[in-house]
Amino acid sequence: MVVAEALDFPGAVSQGVDLPDARLMIAGAMEDLAELLLEEGKPLPTPNPDASAADADLIELVPLSVHLGGSGEEARA
Repeated sequence: MVVAEALDFPGAVSQGVDLPDARLMIAGAMEDLAELLLEEGKPLPTPNPDASAADADLIELVPLSVHLGGSGEEARA
């Protein structure tokens, strides 16, 4: 198992059977959390350049695509 955590997105933690699966799972977790925050009228977290990566074995950028409501609008972070 591979555990994935988004250092700049509090609460986004997931896992997969291997690294490619963990990438898919963490992207899905981030999208779900982003949609929930937006639905609740809360802002998305802003990138934190001081996020502690001391315990990370690997750091990657993950694109985030969020669909807002039923209007077909899309936001990217």
